[in-house]
Amino acid sequence: MTRPRLLDLFCGAGGAGTGYCRAGFEVIGVDIKPQKHYPFEFHQADALEFCAEHAHEFDAIHASPPCQRYTRAQNAAKNAAAHPDLVAPTRAALKAAGRPFVIENVVGAPLLNPATICGSSLGLGVRRHRLFETSFFLMVPPCQCRGQDYYVIFGHEVRKRRHGNAAGRKNSIAEGRVAMGISWMTRGELSEAIPPAYTEWIGRQLLATLRSEEE
Repeated sequence: MTRPRLLDLFCGAGGAGTGYCRAGFEVIGVDIKPQKHYPFEFHQADALEFCAEHAHEFDAIHASPPCQRYTRAQNAAKNAAAHPDLVAPTRAALKAAGRPFVIENVVGAPLLNPATICGSSLGLGVRRHRLFETSFFLMVPPCQCRGQDYYVIFGHEVRKRRHGNAAGRKNSIAEGRVAMGISWMTRGELSEAIPPAYTEWIGRQLLATLRSEEE
């Protein structure tokens, strides 16, 4: 099987896309905002409109619709109603495309039967719990949060937190990049990204699904 093509919707700076690339996909990203640090082919466009026009050109689709509507972060949650609710429209678009898909979002988002991935489970220096709704069976590693120190990346700050305690002193962006397994993003981009290890884990299972369907 040649390297399958994956459409990375709402791609941001490429955390998810990098994981899929490592898993064996050719990745093409779409975002309504310019993403100068996105490391693969990029199209600036409305993600759902692009999906409707081009989904048939791809073997699989990942979508990370904006999370501000659902976040439980205290400051952002106050303005949640001002942000669009895009999970349901995204799901409808992906089902209409007829391709295997993944929808990613924060804890609290209205995903259907989602799996939760924790950075500690994959040996990372962040917890960053994220939900994944998939159109195929997905196995995830058990959460390994308890008792471990981890980094918290929010806004333009990187801080280290000991288990059960508040975040400590402000840390360098280099420490945040190491914790996330991302080398190219700014602090602001890191705060919105998911670690590539998450989608590399998912991508390997997605690739196996595509191969089994081909056979």
